[in-house]
Amino acid sequence: MKVEIIAIGDELTSGRILNTTSGYAARQLFEAGYEIHAMHTIGDTPALIGEALKKAISEVDAVLVTGGLGSTDDDMTNEAVSKALNRPTLPNLEVLSIVRTHLDEISPAHVGQLEKLAWLPEGAEVLNPQSRMAGYQLIHDEKPIFFLPGIPSQMKQLLREYVLPRLATWHKDHYLTTYQRVFKIFNLPESEVNRRISTLDLSRDAHIGYYPVFPEVHLSLIIRDKQNHSAEKLFISSCKAINTVLGDAVYGYDRDCMESVTGGLLQQTERRLAVAESCTGGLISKKVTTIAGSSNYFLGGVVAYANELKTRFLDVPEDLLNVHGAVSRETAEAMAGGIRNRTGADIGLSVTGIAGPTGGSEEKPVGTVYIGIATAEGTWATHFLFKGDRQQIREITAQTGLDLVRKYLLQTTGT
Repeated sequence: MKVEIIAIGDELTSGRILNTTSGYAARQLFEAGYEIHAMHTIGDTPALIGEALKKAISEVDAVLVTGGLGSTDDDMTNEAVSKALNRPTLPNLEVLSIVRTHLDEISPAHVGQLEKLAWLPEGAEVLNPQSRMAGYQLIHDEKPIFFLPGIPSQMKQLLREYVLPRLATWHKDHYLTTYQRVFKIFNLPESEVNRRISTLDLSRDAHIGYYPVFPEVHLSLIIRDKQNHSAEKLFISSCKAINTVLGDAVYGYDRDCMESVTGGLLQQTERRLAVAESCTGGLISKKVTTIAGSSNYFLGGVVAYANELKTRFLDVPEDLLNVHGAVSRETAEAMAGGIRNRTGADIGLSVTGIAGPTGGSEEKPVGTVYIGIATAEGTWATHFLFKGDRQQIREITAQTGLDLVRKYLLQTTGT
C-alpha cells in the first residue's frame, strides 16, 4: 500500500520552522508496513495544494496531509481541498457547537474567525471532535485521505490514535513485512565501507543505504516482503555477510551508541573505568555518564589541562613533562597509569593532544593526539593525527578513546 505525505505551510517552505511532522509520519507509516511513495512540502497556496493533492490521489493508495487547518487567514488547506475535489464546504454541526460553547476557553478571537474550523469539505469525517484538534478524513475515489494539524504534538496523537488504526483495516493483506537494521560503524571511511559491501553478492531485495554521522558511518539494511519466512531468512543471511566483511568496525546496531556499548562490556566483564582527560576537557566523562547505570562501572575522571594538575593529581613526573612535553606517548601512558592507581580502577583511559586551531607545530601539528590505556597487564599509548576543526577533533578523540576500551574488552573476553 503506497502512501504520500504532503506538508503545508509557508513557515515550512520559508525555513522558519523545521518540518518534523513529515519525518515522524514517514517513520511510523514505514514501520507499520506501508510504502512511502513521496513526501512534499508546499506553501499556503490553494492552487499548488490542490494540484499536489489531485496528483497524489492518482498515484497512491492513501494520502496524509498536515498543516493549514487553523482559523487564521493563511490556513488555506480546506479551501484548496474544496475547490480541487469539487466538494463544497459545509458546517460540521458537532464542531461548530463545540467552538461556540467553549469559545472563551479556546481563544479571545471573534466567533466568525473560529467558526472557520467547523467549515469542512463535503464528506469530511472529523477524527475526534471532543479533542479540539483539527483533523478529518475524506474518502475520494475510494481512497482514504487524512488531514491532520501541523502542530507536531497534535499531529502525532491523531496519527497514532486514528490514522494508523484506520489504515490497518483499509486493505486486506496490504502489509509489507519489514526487516531493518542500522549498523553503527567507527574508524572505517565510508568509501571503504562501500568497497567491502560491494564485494558481497547481496540480493536485489536487500536495500543498502550509507549515512555519514560524524565521526561514524551508519549503514542501513532494509528488506521488505509479503513472504515473511523468505524475507526473514534473507535478512539474517545479509546481516551475517555484512558483519563478516566489516568486522569489529561495527560496534553496535540501531539505537546503540559507543558509550552504551562500551559501558555494557564494562558491566558484563565487571570492570571499572576511570579517565584522565586533557584536550577533550571532560567530554569522555560526559559521554559515559549519559548512560543510565554508568555508576556501576565508571568511577570518575580528572580534567588535567595544565601541567601542574597532571603532576599533582595524576602523578605525572615533572621531568617527564619537561623532556617529552604534555602531548606525547610518555605523558599519555603516565596519565593513564596515574588515574588507574589513584582511583583503583581496572582500566585507566587518558587523552592528551592539540585540538587547535592554535598550538600546533611542525613536529606536533593540530590534531596530534595520544590515547593511553592502563590495565593490570600493562600500560600503552597510541598516536593519532585527526583532521577537522576543534570540536571535531575533540569528538573523534573521545569516541576513539571509548572504542579502544571496547576493543580491549572484546580481546580479553575472546568475543
